[in-house]
Amino acid sequence: MATGALSLRALVLGPLHVNALGNGRGSIHMCASVIPSKLGHLEPNNLVLSTNTSVTFVKMGFANPKFPASAAFDAINSALTASEADRKDAIKKGSGLYAFTLKNKAGETESWHIDLKQKGAVGTGTGEKPDVTLALSDDDFGKLVAGKANAQRLFMSGKLKIKGDVMKATKLDPVLKKAQTKAKL
Repeated sequence: MATGALSLRALVLGPLHVNALGNGRGSIHMCASVIPSKLGHLEPNNLVLSTNTSVTFVKMGFANPKFPASAAFDAINSALTASEADRKDAIKKGSGLYAFTLKNKAGETESWHIDLKQKGAVGTGTGEKPDVTLALSDDDFGKLVAGKANAQRLFMSGKLKIKGDVMKATKLDPVLKKAQTKAKL
């Protein structure tokens, strides 16, 4: 392969991760691959293969095409990681691990979490020992994040199920409001 050339291979069956290899001569080889869902998401890591070649795993996004409202998790993550001050503020105000289990129109379920205990970031799966788990339809989650639905009304009507610390769930409102302007659902 010539210097500066790009090689790209992709197989997308689940959460997408990309690794890139530099050959030391200026070209970069990238391979998009899938990390099995049961592993959750990978943190960015560098694996040194030799003195001049390394592999980097990077989480590309949280949206799942089977769950259209899941694109909001990218907006939430962007809002949380916009600046170190925003991230620290969210951790201070939220101080918990929030899991979301969404159900789509086909009856499938998928989970994401917002870590406001330590990382100030979004991840796939329920996370380790969530303080509160919110279960609702993909449609209702989209409306909630877009500001077109009220969490209290969803809860009272039985459309939102909460497991764990119900009072913690109320601390999510500022995080969801920040993401409203970024979410395009």
